[in-house]
Amino acid sequence: MANIKSAKKRILVSATRAERNKALKSACKTAIKKVYAAIDAKDQAAAKEALTEATSLLSKAESKGVFHKNTIARKISRLSVAVNKMA
Repeated sequence: MANIKSAKKRILVSATRAERNKALKSACKTAIKKVYAAIDAKDQAAAKEALTEATSLLSKAESKGVFHKNTIARKISRLSVAVNKMA
């Protein structure tokens, strides 16, 4: 365990951030799965709605620094192409 006050604080702060990042990553994965589940079910309305929600969540995760911006751009692009292929 750290002895210096600033080191103790850094441990707490990094644990808090790791928890937030973990929650956001998990939520993003779930949102992506919902889009693909709607595509597999051939439900275009649900797929578009899930895509909107997933895009919003992914953008939020990007702005918080959880994912790199190019990673998010790639994921959103692939999801959009998959949903648009249904039409």
